[in-house]
Amino acid sequence: MLDIKFIRQNPEKVKEGIAKKQASVDIDRLLEVDQKRRETIMALEDMFSKKNRASKEISQNQDEREKQRLILEMRELDTNSDRLKEAFESLDKEFEFLMKQIPNLPEDDVPIGKDEKDNKVIKEWGKKPEFKFVPRDYLEISEKLDIIDVKRAAKVAGTRFGYIKGEAAQLEFALVNFAMDILLKEGFVPVVPPVMIKDKMMEAMGYASSEKDKAERYLLKEDNLYLIGTAEQALGPLHADEILENLPRRYAGFSSCFRREAGAYGKDTKGILRVHQFDKVEMLSFCEPQQSKKELDFLLEMAERLMQLLKIPYRVVRLCGGDLARPSAATYDIEAWLPGQNQYRETHSVSTTTDFQARRLNIRHRGKQGLEFVHILNGTAFAIGRMLIAIIENYQKKDGSVLIPKVLQKYLKFKAIKR
Repeated sequence: MLDIKFIRQNPEKVKEGIAKKQASVDIDRLLEVDQKRRETIMALEDMFSKKNRASKEISQNQDEREKQRLILEMRELDTNSDRLKEAFESLDKEFEFLMKQIPNLPEDDVPIGKDEKDNKVIKEWGKKPEFKFVPRDYLEISEKLDIIDVKRAAKVAGTRFGYIKGEAAQLEFALVNFAMDILLKEGFVPVVPPVMIKDKMMEAMGYASSEKDKAERYLLKEDNLYLIGTAEQALGPLHADEILENLPRRYAGFSSCFRREAGAYGKDTKGILRVHQFDKVEMLSFCEPQQSKKELDFLLEMAERLMQLLKIPYRVVRLCGGDLARPSAATYDIEAWLPGQNQYRETHSVSTTTDFQARRLNIRHRGKQGLEFVHILNGTAFAIGRMLIAIIENYQKKDGSVLIPKVLQKYLKFKAIKR
């Protein structure tokens, strides 16, 4: 959530930021409601002051006729007070609704663009593998190796699910242990968070403020609990209503994640690239505002380091304004090269939400100027399903086997997956 004082002082900047994100919020109406709301609060305070004075006068006055006059005046004040309360409640409801519709503003250097087609590639790393055979895609390889089964998963759960089996399941745990080993050395605290959070917490994180947002979530209506789409959504509220010391505070969360993929009909319906349930190791950091940009660079560096240690070619992409998530002020994606598909596909996302989520969650720290909201940043360490895809395709052999990246071999009892 943005600071209303900032919106009052910078309405045009806010409008420009909203437009850059391809969003639509009536800021003029918000400011009009804000003004009326403040005027109504002042009127209510004045009314309460008059009622207090009248009440004292009634209790102290000995003249019966004067008492009756004051009582009639008090009744009129009560009527006006009730009318003002109703007006305030209506204005306050609209004010809160409009405030929650405003996305976080993109940073000034975020590229202008409408969607993912306008994102900017800023870096490429690694040599793409060369094969003396036509490389296969991961699904063909994994089905022959019997390590990923989407057909039986469809029978049991429907489309966009998969069974991760045998050596692939062991490879998942190797990836998790490898990521945790690297992150713990950098001061990250490992966490296995709840996979269900309260609706107000999901809204505070900025992922349930619109119908479009909600369409992507799984909501257990009887309990008002959302299934998380990433560990970030459960880690962010961990310190709600707290004042933090000793920043930055970094967490590495491992969880199952659940997404409806509401806007992806007809897209990547085969396999495990875009599924309703997957496991993930997620980085989340609480830091001082002054260290925010440095922390974003650090999280991106960590994501890149993990990819480089696996020796998987990738590129880094800077997201344009129109492709940013609602809470994000800036985002970098890492896209792994998939030779079986002859294209790059997203495997990581690293973002800063500045103080947007912290304001909603009321998470602060003591800065030089007193209490101020922290900045919250997040980044993928490993989205397991997509990393399995990247490893299978980049480490495939002509005979259909798959080699295990060297850095993962110490976590496993085999150096290749074969039949």
